[in-house]
Amino acid sequence: MEVLASSSATLYNPKKPFSFTFKPIIVSQVHPWKSFPGRNIEARILCRILYKRTNLDDSGRCSSSDAHSKPEFWFRTLCGLNKSFPSQSGFFALRHGHPLRSWKTGSHQKVQIRQHISVVFVRLVAAMLLVTSASVSLSSAPSWALSEENLLFLEAWRTIDRAYIDKTFNGQSWFRYREDALRNEPMNNREETYTAIRKMLATLNDPFTRFLEPEKFKSLRSGTQGSLTGVGLSIGYPPGSEGSRAGLVVISSAPGGPANQAGISSGDIILEIDKTSTESMGIYDAAERLQGPEGSSVELTIQTGPEIRHLALTRAKVSLNPVKSRLCEVPGSEKNYPKIGYIKLASFNQNASTAVKEAIDTLRSNSVNAFVLDLRDNSGGLFPEGIETAKIWLDKGVIVYICDSRGVRDIYDTDGSSAVAASEPLAVLVNKGTASASEILAGALKDNKRAVLFGEPTYGKGKIQSVFQLSDGSGLAVTVARYETPAHNDIDKVGVIPDHPLPNSFPKDDDGFCGCLQDSASACYVNNVQLFSK
Repeated sequence: MEVLASSSATLYNPKKPFSFTFKPIIVSQVHPWKSFPGRNIEARILCRILYKRTNLDDSGRCSSSDAHSKPEFWFRTLCGLNKSFPSQSGFFALRHGHPLRSWKTGSHQKVQIRQHISVVFVRLVAAMLLVTSASVSLSSAPSWALSEENLLFLEAWRTIDRAYIDKTFNGQSWFRYREDALRNEPMNNREETYTAIRKMLATLNDPFTRFLEPEKFKSLRSGTQGSLTGVGLSIGYPPGSEGSRAGLVVISSAPGGPANQAGISSGDIILEIDKTSTESMGIYDAAERLQGPEGSSVELTIQTGPEIRHLALTRAKVSLNPVKSRLCEVPGSEKNYPKIGYIKLASFNQNASTAVKEAIDTLRSNSVNAFVLDLRDNSGGLFPEGIETAKIWLDKGVIVYICDSRGVRDIYDTDGSSAVAASEPLAVLVNKGTASASEILAGALKDNKRAVLFGEPTYGKGKIQSVFQLSDGSGLAVTVARYETPAHNDIDKVGVIPDHPLPNSFPKDDDGFCGCLQDSASACYVNNVQLFSK
């Protein structure tokens, strides 16, 4: 914007009226507005202040000009503002002018004069600020053309802006970051754009919010659909590991998978993967290293308590069939749950809730009296499947509260319309490998007093991630919320606390479970009455 000011002034002469004229003229240069093409702002401010000396008597009338007369002043101010706003939707115009009348002086008149001059001055300044701010807005609009790579970056930025739980974005201006990145980050090809997106996500300092290249995104989706090629491990960060950590913790190992067969279990620490330390390795980088072609090998350094083992595992296709079930008959307990239906739920893939319903129907056909739901080493999966599984067991009540930085923003509950087994006695088994969606289920059943929980405190992952696909096939896993159990317990880094412990030797397979109910002399024996006592 250019500002041109022209003024003329004549010095005071007793024989010639004094006059002062000020004509500020504002010329706005029209800039292209890329976001709103065809729109511009034009404004003209014209203001004239006439200032003349005269002589007034006490009555307010002009008197002769002699040496004894008081010099008084006469003002006439004329100010106008013409603005025009052409736009795509029509033409809007505003015209404003406010000429002032002549004022006679005196103490009262002087106050009025000053007041009116102030009004004119304020209007003049306001009009100038209006045009200045409009011109600044126009000139600050990006002048570069957005490339395809820029648009992909903006798509990722917008996804975080809308979905991410922390609206302070780790204490930074998210809009300023976008502008700075578009100006300064190289995005000349797809790899550079991916690097810019990863760099952007790193500023959030959230290990669970991450970028997935197209192949990784496809692999993640396949992991929720039935099978995965790897060693069959679910991994996470050790609880309370905000500072330094030794490595990554095993949450669970898939039954029958290569890791499970090698004796790796929940709570073990992965120190190295293919001789690369996991001390500062992210869990998603580690997961990628553990997966690979069927038949290929991977070397792991595992710590179990004080013992350190070096293992070579062969990757295989790990079946993710989420449910196993069997009927356990307890002899001599005709009046106290002689037939117990045992259901092992290993993960929440897209078949989980349906498979649980099928298992219940099968066990009911054998006239079961009670159920045991085993969630040990269930590291979670699809959040909606966790909700649907909870509805199977509840006739009514809150399942989970979804919260953000401002408090509860959503409630998942049930009215019983989806209930399948809401009346039979239910016990739930949990351990430190019980995480995420399985913790939501365990917390809902405990707080609604639907089940008795046995085992040890769960893993304590109280954050929820959603996966978003970008236009080129890549994706983002974004932390969208935290959750609280129906009793408003925030279990993040704490876990769900069970009602009773289990014997240390209590087995994790269905055969061993039934044996611990049937043999009172066994070290893992649990009385079936105690199992369902609230």
